[in-house]
Amino acid sequence: MDSRDDASVGSSDDFDRFPRVRIPVADGSIMVRHAGRGPAVLLLHGYPETSLAWRRVAPALTGAFTVVAADLPGYGDSTIAGDAFDDGRISKRTMARALVDAMKALHFEEFALVGHDRGARVAYRLALDHPRSVRALAVLDVIPILDMAERMTYEAARLMGHWFWLAQPSTSPETLIGRDPDLYVRHIIDQWDGAGVVDSDALDDYVRCMRKPEVLRAIGAEYRADLVDLEHDRADRARGRRIPCPVLAIWAKGGLVERFGDPLAIWRTWSDHVEGGPLPGGHFLMEERPQQVAASLASFLTQAIGSAATGDRWC
Repeated sequence: MDSRDDASVGSSDDFDRFPRVRIPVADGSIMVRHAGRGPAVLLLHGYPETSLAWRRVAPALTGAFTVVAADLPGYGDSTIAGDAFDDGRISKRTMARALVDAMKALHFEEFALVGHDRGARVAYRLALDHPRSVRALAVLDVIPILDMAERMTYEAARLMGHWFWLAQPSTSPETLIGRDPDLYVRHIIDQWDGAGVVDSDALDDYVRCMRKPEVLRAIGAEYRADLVDLEHDRADRARGRRIPCPVLAIWAKGGLVERFGDPLAIWRTWSDHVEGGPLPGGHFLMEERPQQVAASLASFLTQAIGSAATGDRWC
């Protein structure tokens, strides 16, 4: 049975018609799908997905915004250069810089930013490091890595086994995933309440990308950078660095994020302008609740940055 709120909010066919562009950047290349008009909005997916995760949300936003859905650096069909690796690690700071360069290549000096899961971690790091580029930030089913580390419990850690496994200082995890990426991707999707939510065509694409040795290497390096990412968060907290733009936080009601406390209260320690709340469903909110996610994003973004309909075309 299809558990999505409204599978017709935007179709995969609509998303397939988004032009695909590979954008060379200093640290590799970024594959994006883009369409629409008005202020730019960059959509970032999580693990183990690609930009296809936004296939039902992105089309619903194109009437008011220029939507750019990117494969994270090193994920999907994006690449990341070897010299971007720091002792076998790729920090969120490095990934954020590559995405800023890609948006500039598309002639967007300023944009709104929406991230889910790992993409949300890259997104808030981008908003901290490049505050003049980000007009608004939306984060889906995530809290900052520093807050998660400080509030970690045994029960939460059991639900995050893949995180600690991939973060080990070894390439064994990605090597083993590469032996049967189909099994691994489907296991992760099912474990995070994605069964019956993520379409077979999307799953097939996630598996296709996970079969690439270069993607496995990049993903392993990104997870192994957890201690680097923590240090970046700690340094920002110590000097009182905050996210200056409006923030929307959405999460799965009763899910993992709530085990760490009140998500709004946590995000308000990082920004003065935070709103949002929980949605019913599991971790893959944009695939399970595309109508509600699209409506929440459209309302927030229109209020924060305007839209094509209001004539506010600052991009």
